[in-house]
Amino acid sequence: MNKRWVLKEQGDESKVQHLAEVLNIDYNLANLLVQRRIETFDQARSFFRPSLDDLHDPFLMNDMHKAVDRIEKALEKNEKILIYGDYDVDGTTAVALVYTFLKSFYNNVDFYIPDRYEEGYGISYKSIDYAAGQNFSLVIVLDCGIKAVEKIVYAKNKGIEYIIADHHRPGDILPNAVAVLDPKRPDCNYPYDELSGCGVGFKLIQAFAKKRNIPFENLIKYLDLVVVSIASDIVKITGENRILAYYGLKLVNTDPRPGIEAILKFSGINRIETSVIDVTENIFSRNLSISDLVFLVGPRINAAGRIESAKNSVQLLISENLTDAELLAERINDFNNERKDLDAQTTQEALEMISQNEVLKNAKSTVVFNPSWHKGVIGIVASRLIEVFYKPTVVLTKSNGFITGSARSIKDFDIYDAVDHCSDLLEHFGGHKYAAGLSLKPEKLEAFKEKFESYVTQTIEKNMLTPEVEIDAKICLNDINKKFFRILKQFAPFGPGNMSPVFETDNVIDTGYARVVGKNHLKLEVVHKDIRGFPIPAIAFQLGEHLENLVKNKTFRLCYHIEENEWNGVVNLQLNVKDIKPIIEENTYY
Repeated sequence: MNKRWVLKEQGDESKVQHLAEVLNIDYNLANLLVQRRIETFDQARSFFRPSLDDLHDPFLMNDMHKAVDRIEKALEKNEKILIYGDYDVDGTTAVALVYTFLKSFYNNVDFYIPDRYEEGYGISYKSIDYAAGQNFSLVIVLDCGIKAVEKIVYAKNKGIEYIIADHHRPGDILPNAVAVLDPKRPDCNYPYDELSGCGVGFKLIQAFAKKRNIPFENLIKYLDLVVVSIASDIVKITGENRILAYYGLKLVNTDPRPGIEAILKFSGINRIETSVIDVTENIFSRNLSISDLVFLVGPRINAAGRIESAKNSVQLLISENLTDAELLAERINDFNNERKDLDAQTTQEALEMISQNEVLKNAKSTVVFNPSWHKGVIGIVASRLIEVFYKPTVVLTKSNGFITGSARSIKDFDIYDAVDHCSDLLEHFGGHKYAAGLSLKPEKLEAFKEKFESYVTQTIEKNMLTPEVEIDAKICLNDINKKFFRILKQFAPFGPGNMSPVFETDNVIDTGYARVVGKNHLKLEVVHKDIRGFPIPAIAFQLGEHLENLVKNKTFRLCYHIEENEWNGVVNLQLNVKDIKPIIEENTYY
């Protein structure tokens, strides 16, 4: 697939030069900092050395005093408290966090995760009836509930009070709960509105601990759950999230809870040695990153809710010993393997459906429906289709008499707004800029397809439909050395809002060692054509088709990340190539 290379706006030269001098670092690294709006020594110190002291006062969040007071009242009266959360990673980590915290000093508490297939997303009527039947008088809802206006009325009529702790966009009317914690509330002045659902849950226990004079140090042990949620929910790793992720990753790498350690074991990672196997079958050691949580840990936690029940994931995350955790992790790993099979089969069926439909192939969006598809994998399939067609995508199936679906988007296109535009045809919807869920009656399907496609056609810009690679800076290969990389590593943790820098280098040639390894991966060694230096090894995943152009000493352009690779105990820098553009003739590229 052809990609657009877009060079980011470079930092103001005087600011970059000043920062390079006061920090005694390479100009290109200083430029990366200024691009991230880090322009002074003090700002750089806070960036490179995140401090838990810089977390915001949780009571700055609207309704936090109300939430804490209601929990204290429940404890004083020995009320039954139910912790309720969504069935995805963010929801299950949030439930595990708040449940474990309360359970450490209060026994009259339990948790509830709705069934993805019987109850669907958000607060369900079934759960309210369950709470009433079991005499729960307070329910704390995490990672959902911000639009549950009618259901909160239903619950109140049954004598149940709710605290909602969510991070999704609210509707025009807020639920009439005891407290509604959501930094995205228009009337909320909390300084940071990009928290994950588990992050909002952490702010709740932080507030409770502050009110009760519980030392903050007692809360640090929950940050492994918070960082897993931050990674898996793809929220920005800036501001407060960066601090939480930084310390959460430290915990994951040194002393994670038994449930997370068991997941790491079944992910093929030994936490003590942090060893994994790369595509070239080499063993290398490193600290686990946000990317590892996204691709290795998150999918396994999610798999339980996709295949059976997400309650299994919560049970795993609250396990108190490694033996019990490993038994649950093995079961969840089996769910994940089953999920992979369903994912592959459904993706293939969807690809065939599109290839046989000229209207779908020529549309600006992709909307596909099959009533037999497994509801638990349609979000993943939507993401897979974007990898092939790169269009705003909705994948739909049938569940409990309704058509239900997951929407995924491409860079800069707000899928939530597109779904919201079709809200008159929907029974329910919710989500973010790049991901949303929805349900509708079967008779509304064709109208939804037409209205969704019409909205996308009218609002999407042509260039959005070509994948974009953002280049942070153009550099010379000779700029790359161990000191450069040692400082670059301190930019981590990487993620949305602070992505791993992508560099571009022009007029590059291969030294003659280029070859295809694995499944169409290109292994090469590169140097400048005219500025010779030490060759740098590189790996280009899924770019084997470029081999013919490289073996003839042709010059090309590379864009890449810089990373470490260890082989036989020797650590070397290598380029992780994002894209290659061979030079056809002088100043001409394809």
